[in-house]
Parts: sequence; structure tokens; C-alpha cells
Amino acid sequence: MKTSKWLGVLALVSAMPLQAQTTEPAQALSSTPQDDLYCGQRKLGTWFYCERPKAQEPEQSAAPAMSAAQRLAMIREKLDEMKARAILEPTEENITAYVRFQREQLDRASTFSDQWQRSIWQNPELDYTLQRPVSTLGKRAWLDARKVDQDAALRNLSRRYGIFYFYAQNCGACEVFGPILKALADQSGFQVVAVSMDGGPNRSFPNYVVDVGQHQKMGLTSRATPALVLYDTQARRPIPIGTGILSADEITERIFTLTHTKVGSDF
Repeated sequence: MKTSKWLGVLALVSAMPLQAQTTEPAQALSSTPQDDLYCGQRKLGTWFYCERPKAQEPEQSAAPAMSAAQRLAMIREKLDEMKARAILEPTEENITAYVRFQREQLDRASTFSDQWQRSIWQNPELDYTLQRPVSTLGKRAWLDARKVDQDAALRNLSRRYGIFYFYAQNCGACEVFGPILKALADQSGFQVVAVSMDGGPNRSFPNYVVDVGQHQKMGLTSRATPALVLYDTQARRPIPIGTGILSADEITERIFTLTHTKVGSDF
């Protein structure tokens, strides 16, 4: 009886559809690690697994690279710290460490300075001294050439520009400055209009006028004297030159700079 019973069971299993026969492995794939029969005793091969694969943890991004400015700041901070330690704890070890580190930074600065000089030599467009010499010989030659240009420019400027000279009779500086301005005007040909702020006369410019608003129209806010204003007769525009005692060279330099050079090109 038992034999015939088992033969019937086997026949029934053989007659089952293929999908039904394959349900067991599909269910077994979701078995837990505790399923000893499925995961331990059976030999499933490399294409079967009992545990779900662990999700890979995202790789930690590398720390951002330190900028050059940050590195330089750290060097300064370390140098200050080592110096403070050497002062507060002047042991041979601390002092030696500070001197060594300081020497490293001096060597770095020397290398930078040397490379800077070489770069200037090899790239003349970067050399500012070609525009404004600093050596004694070069500066002397530059000033002489500039003086020639200034004298020529002033002779031409006198045809277009005039000078307003604001003074006061009781102004001691005006007594000193008047003859200087008079000599410059005679040499360069500038016409000077002397304006008295207090109504008093002027020895250098006897044909003076009294201020009746000219000072304000020239854009001057301070009533300090002596004061000079260059006036453009074509553009009808005042150009303040300066206040106080000025030498003839200073007046010439300022007039030339204000009329013939661009801002930032002469420094």
C-alpha cells in the first residue's frame, strides 16, 4: 500500500504545471538568513543568495584644496605662534625652531623678489620705471625732458586759459606769492585776473578787481588765500589749481598735469 501511495504522489507532482513547480525557488529567494534548509544545506551556486545585498555607502568627498591665501595665512599664524612661544619660553629648542622657520620664510621671500625682478627685466611692458624712472640719472633726464614739454605746453595754453588769483590785502602769504605769480605770468604769457577778497589793492597786480561773486563761481568753497584757478575760455570751465604759497615750478607742474595728463597715468 505504501508503495502505491508514493507512486501516486510522484505522478501527481509530475503532472503539475511548470509554473507551479518553480514557485518554491522564487519563495526561497526571499527567505531569511535563518532558513537553514534553503541557505545552509542546499547547494545553490553563485547565482542565488539568501541576504539582500547591502547598499553601498556613498564615498566621502575629499576635503576641498586649501587656497594659496589660506596657506599663507597659516604660515603667518604659525610664525607668530612660534615667536610668542620663543619669547615666553626661551628655551634653546623653541628659539632654534623659530629661527629655522623664520629663515624658511625669508628664503621664500627672497625667491619671490628675485623672480619678480627677472620677470620685469624680461617683460618691459611691466616695468614702471620706464615710465617714471627712479634712478638718479634716469630721473634727471626724465625731469629735463618733462620741463621742456611743460614750457612748450604753457606757451600754447596761455592762448586758451587764464588764471584767477584770489588774494587779500591783509594776507602775508599773498605778499610773498604775488611776485612769484607775476614772474610766471610774464614768462608764460598767461593773463592773470587778480581778485581782492577784502577790497584791498595788490602791489604785483595793480589792475585788480573786487570779489562780487567770482570766488563762488570758480567753485571755491574755502575763503583761504592765496588761491589760484585756471579758467578754460573755450569750455568756460574753472579748474582749481591750489591754495597757499606755490613755487613757479609747482604751478607749472599742476597746470601741465591738469590739462595734459590722464588720471593715474603719471604715478
